[in-house]
Amino acid sequence: MGNRSKSRVEAQALGKNVRVSVTKMQRIIDRIRNCSYEEALVSPEFMPYRACYPVSQLVLSAAANASTNLGLNKSDLFVSKAWVSNSTYLRRFRARAQGRGYPIRRPTCKVTIHLSSKSVGK
Repeated sequence: MGNRSKSRVEAQALGKNVRVSVTKMQRIIDRIRNCSYEEALVSPEFMPYRACYPVSQLVLSAAANASTNLGLNKSDLFVSKAWVSNSTYLRRFRARAQGRGYPIRRPTCKVTIHLSSKSVGK
């Protein structure tokens, strides 16, 4: 019963079918996990990866959800949970010799970011 009495208010943002592989997205998600909202916005700006832009957009979206829907202050937010999972593959075919087609699988991923408030209530 002790764990259930502490209810944490969380806002989330979900990005589906992001055109980045899971391992490339995981590099960025691991660095912003358990960071404050401001730090989670600034640190991807200085990383040299293409996947940083969708992550920063998701952090912005989760913060907007927290302030609009739950009435939380953006300066009190931090990234409580963040994870990446596999999604479907974009399937393409490359033309090869003698009328053959060579399959190409382009990976996509699903990114989930949860923001919680730092202020501990009661």
